[in-house]
Amino acid sequence: MIKKFFKNIGPGPLVAAAFIGPGTVTLCTIAGVNFGFALLWAMVLSILATAVLQEMAARLGVVSQKGLSEIIKQEISNPYVRNFAIVLIISAIVIGNAAYEAGNISGGALGVETILGRPNIEIVGLNVSLIPVLIGLVAFILLYLGNYKIIEKALVFMVILMSLAFVTTAIITSPNMVEIVKSIAVPRFPQDSILTIVGLIGTTVVPYNLFLHASLAKTKWKNTQDLSFARKDTIIAVVLGGLVSMCIIVSAAAIPEQDISNASDLAKGLEPLFGINAKYFLSTGLFAAGITSAITAPLAAAFVASGCMGWNSNLKSGKFRAVWMLILGLGVIFSSIGFKSIEIIKFAQVANGILLPIIAGFLLWVMNKTVVLGKYRNSNIQNIFGFIILLITIFLGGKGILSVFNLI
Repeated sequence: MIKKFFKNIGPGPLVAAAFIGPGTVTLCTIAGVNFGFALLWAMVLSILATAVLQEMAARLGVVSQKGLSEIIKQEISNPYVRNFAIVLIISAIVIGNAAYEAGNISGGALGVETILGRPNIEIVGLNVSLIPVLIGLVAFILLYLGNYKIIEKALVFMVILMSLAFVTTAIITSPNMVEIVKSIAVPRFPQDSILTIVGLIGTTVVPYNLFLHASLAKTKWKNTQDLSFARKDTIIAVVLGGLVSMCIIVSAAAIPEQDISNASDLAKGLEPLFGINAKYFLSTGLFAAGITSAITAPLAAAFVASGCMGWNSNLKSGKFRAVWMLILGLGVIFSSIGFKSIEIIKFAQVANGILLPIIAGFLLWVMNKTVVLGKYRNSNIQNIFGFIILLITIFLGGKGILSVFNLI
């Protein structure tokens, strides 16, 4: 039974690895430092929303044996709408992930540098950090092997490592469990917390994970008899990923309010309170969060580009490799020289803000099409949950766009 369970672990941990990146770690850190346990309910809400949407994406991949971008091309009949959707998707996912990749690698490097310092070398007058280069090399090797099982096992190991690190850190802080339960059960809106609440949901419910999950699900499972494994894999991984995020909030809540803006600051802040071991655990978790996202972001972009352009989505195909190499390479370069691609990231945020409700709406629409899913289409309960989540994504998308232009 246990052997069968582990054999059928699939894309779920990879999806969890993708949404628990350095951005999520940082935002959870800020939520805990500024608001204590008060926003834990928002993370529970985001876990529920993510589980519902990711289950739909996985079911779509298993039943149709196609990726989400392929289904979009297939089901949108109007050529103008279809072309607009393809351009928007490529802009948001491929260009967006290239912009975010530097943040993923920098986050992983930050975890290592908190313990080892920042080794640099000078190349052509530029001060180049070595840790991002090494992280990029690890990601390159795993992706270039082109073996899904190897990538899956490596990321599952990193997710377990990340989970143990953050859970252990939370336990070290000896939190008040009664307060935690109350904060989960009773929504609270402390002053100036609304953007943080929206951010906690927005960093968990991300559009590129829907594309990644559908593509990986069809790679892992080939027939509808495996749907129960896909559903369990999704729910367990998303819930555990959400618990890891909650542990980061709990850890951060233990620190007296001070100038803490990222997880590296949190690691240093924990040291005088709980000893040097807390720093090691948290830095390990941050490293794992960064490197897993550094692998999944280029992978998702390659799947999306292949589906939109009609290329072979085999992990060893030349065009597939070219996409992830470009994104990984840009991430390593920008991270190692400390370049902050602010304007590109702003564009990615706008594109993702538009894309999230569109993709959530399209997913909900296609999940009710008998021609695509047959008897495996959405139930009424799934549609109700999906519609509520769609409204949330519209709100998130609007907030993301407005915040980029400093209108909120």
